[in-house]
Amino acid sequence: MDIITILLIAIGLSMDAFAVSISSGIILKRPTIYHALRIGVFFGGFQAVMPIIGWVLGLGLKGFISSLANWTAFGLLLIIGLKMIYEALYSKDKDVKTEPTRFIILLMLAIATSIDALVVGVGFGLLVTSIVKPVIIIGIVTFIFSFIGVFIGERLGGLFGKKVEILGGLILIIIGIKVILSF
Repeated sequence: MDIITILLIAIGLSMDAFAVSISSGIILKRPTIYHALRIGVFFGGFQAVMPIIGWVLGLGLKGFISSLANWTAFGLLLIIGLKMIYEALYSKDKDVKTEPTRFIILLMLAIATSIDALVVGVGFGLLVTSIVKPVIIIGIVTFIFSFIGVFIGERLGGLFGKKVEILGGLILIIIGIKVILSF
């Protein structure tokens, strides 16, 4: 898988974490570098670990659905992308009413925003592609977006929250189409 595709997947996957980071920055009002680092490490770390778990699951499933691997990867990316767009358009505001940098809150948010990365990892496993480079890139991109998102939230409020999630969903759908067209 080429670096541009991996980078686009990483950007698409990081949009949930970015949106939540913006919300966290709004809630914190005066976030510090410590807040941004903590949020970035949690979100980036989970976004890096979840594809590994999904990749192992995908490799295990490979023998059962090898002839459908490309379509399965496309379907998973399409579903995730559509889910992100739907949630951005129709779900209630995701603001956290408590301190967003508390361990348990960050843990829950990191898991929630990285479920799509788990599914993408399954797609990597089905395609029998290397996981090392994608995991590193996904983790770093998510860390950077999350770190910056905290300060954007402080400065710009909720202006971009839903738009960013929609963009992330569209990127994943485009990547899914590219998977189908490249095989």
